[in-house]
Amino acid sequence: MSADSRQMNRRRFLHNFAFASAAIATGPGSWVIRPGWANAAEGPIKLGIATDLTGSLGFLGNTDANVARMVVKEINDAGGLLGRPIELLIEDTASDEAVAVGNVRKLIQRDKVDIVLGGISSSMRNAIKDVIISRGKTLYIYPEGYEGKECTPYLFCTGPVPAQNCDQFIPWLIQNGGKRFAMPGSNYVWPQTINAYARKLVEKNGGEVVFEEYYPMDQVDFSSTVSRIISNKIDVVFNTIVPPGVGSLFKQLHQAGFTKNGGRLGCTYYDEINLEMNQADEIEGLASSLDYYRSLADEDPVSARIQAAYEKQFPGKFRFSAGSAATGVYRGLKLWEAAVTEAGTVEREAVAAALDHAKIAEGPGGPAEMVPGKRHCKMNMYIGVAKGGRYEVVSRSNGLVDPGEC
Repeated sequence: MSADSRQMNRRRFLHNFAFASAAIATGPGSWVIRPGWANAAEGPIKLGIATDLTGSLGFLGNTDANVARMVVKEINDAGGLLGRPIELLIEDTASDEAVAVGNVRKLIQRDKVDIVLGGISSSMRNAIKDVIISRGKTLYIYPEGYEGKECTPYLFCTGPVPAQNCDQFIPWLIQNGGKRFAMPGSNYVWPQTINAYARKLVEKNGGEVVFEEYYPMDQVDFSSTVSRIISNKIDVVFNTIVPPGVGSLFKQLHQAGFTKNGGRLGCTYYDEINLEMNQADEIEGLASSLDYYRSLADEDPVSARIQAAYEKQFPGKFRFSAGSAATGVYRGLKLWEAAVTEAGTVEREAVAAALDHAKIAEGPGGPAEMVPGKRHCKMNMYIGVAKGGRYEVVSRSNGLVDPGEC
């Protein structure tokens, strides 16, 4: 990236994130958001955000940083935490693990943050967690929906995992699609892990996985896969191909008449931020399973308030959605706030002990709570179906769904 491009990104970032407090660029990829009121005698509590502001996942990471800005402003406007303001320090992980390790080290060693929240991909989480937890002796909250199996002490996960994505969704797909499944996926850990979990549920519920295949991350030609889906009379395509390939797959399936002839598309991560990759008719009837959809704001006053507050502060292309981990960021920060309040300190052991059982009564999509001893989060889950270019919620969990992890 050129120096001019970096400067443009920095300017755009500061413009998008502006509010009453001061935002200070302290070097490439670094921003300090000073609270807009006098520090208490003990000084501010320092919250570190490590997320992809640039790179291939920048369209997700910018939303996550926006949500952190919104929540921190809300907390500071209400008097801070323990009578102290929160100072927000943001580092760009740039969708590049090598860059991320150095930048996260700044948060730990230079800025001495009290907690780090962030990471989008599992490879990013794995790259930075040791820097934060083992070397930095700091708490880490990972907000993204992922494949599960992360059971590291002092690492708390606040996005959905396979049991939450699939336990309700797979039986629904069989009832509303059919029993013959194809599982095309991108060739990395998340698709392989969630497909292994989903396959067991398909078979347990009387279905059959006709084929399961994995493709390079940059593949966009799926003509042979589409031919196999059509020739094998597949009822449900349970997709774990990620962008950019997913848009091509869905377009090619539409052109082949898959959904027109009764086929059902299913994809656990697909929500409003992905809708613009395809024409509305290409994904009509696509079903997804997530912890939040924008349409919930039509019926839930809390979700409506959070959605409206975000859109007022950050209008533009970086949307508040479950797929961007915005919900996991909001949930994680509010659970951390509850834990610090209970602990009466920001000391790691005390906050970790409180965070282990923290609960929030309100959040996007509903309340949430950590499962004691498991460092994963219970939450409501919803099945949404794309209709006319918009998601409609067609089914919801009966209460908070256990992650079944660790």
